[in-house]
Amino acid sequence: MPISELLLPEFDSEIATTRRVLERVPTDKGSWKPHEKSFPMGHLAQLVARLPGWVNMIMDRDELDIAPVDGPKFPGYSLETTETLLAEFDKNAAAGRASIEKATDAALGETWTLKAAGHAMQGGTRYFMLRTTVLNHLVHHRAQLGLYLRMVDEKVPSMYGPTADDKQK
Repeated sequence: MPISELLLPEFDSEIATTRRVLERVPTDKGSWKPHEKSFPMGHLAQLVARLPGWVNMIMDRDELDIAPVDGPKFPGYSLETTETLLAEFDKNAAAGRASIEKATDAALGETWTLKAAGHAMQGGTRYFMLRTTVLNHLVHHRAQLGLYLRMVDEKVPSMYGPTADDKQK
């Protein structure tokens, strides 16, 4: 079975769960953060909305420098409405899914490198980098977002099982 066929059900499951979390992000709390060192909720939600778009960067390039010394910087964060974040997420998720769907085992076995200012920060096969910098990274930040939702008294949707807001009847 091709690797892409193994990845797609996991991708689809994590995307569906992540969308449920993003739907709960209140637009009026975008600047809220639990600690001075924390990302504001709106920026964290924007990062979550953008992460599925990394699939295309991993599959279409050999590397990505997120802070090139002499080039354009990675786009910063802004406070957007929940509807805008969901639209960006849906677009990125659809593009990411299509990219995984057409990926060959040979392409997934090729090396991909994440750099900052020309220095390699992380690298591995495209498969490994999809798992770590997209799927695992998405789950990590989605969990943070779930905690943010709890802290502002929003209902937290089920992720891998019921939450306190999913009372069994």
